[in-house]
Amino acid sequence: MIDHLDHLVLTASDPEATTHFYTQVLGMRLETFGNGRIAFCFGNQKINLHVRGREFEPKAHLPVPGALDLCFIASDSLDEVIKHLQKLDWPIVEGPVMRTGATGPIRSIYLRDPDLNLIEISELVG
Repeated sequence: MIDHLDHLVLTASDPEATTHFYTQVLGMRLETFGNGRIAFCFGNQKINLHVRGREFEPKAHLPVPGALDLCFIASDSLDEVIKHLQKLDWPIVEGPVMRTGATGPIRSIYLRDPDLNLIEISELVG
């Protein structure tokens, strides 16, 4: 019945810091849509941004910054991602480690965005 994820919504407390992280640190494309809404685009998906206290309706029952745990598959090698993060002095909290992704084994690192959401960046193994 479900084919794929189109978008998800991220609630942030500091939209400027969040925009910097998702565009400059993770390399997503910034998109403005609707009445000035913001999204971070990658592949065929996007992350819509809500600002805490100014969320769009309808919204999640309890939208709070820092509650997400997201895993992204990198378009570059994980070693290249690590070099990029080191160049930006963005801390890696764990990894590289082996994990199991949706389609099989992945090699992952973990970091946090400005609201302390857990961000896993992975490469497919095998």
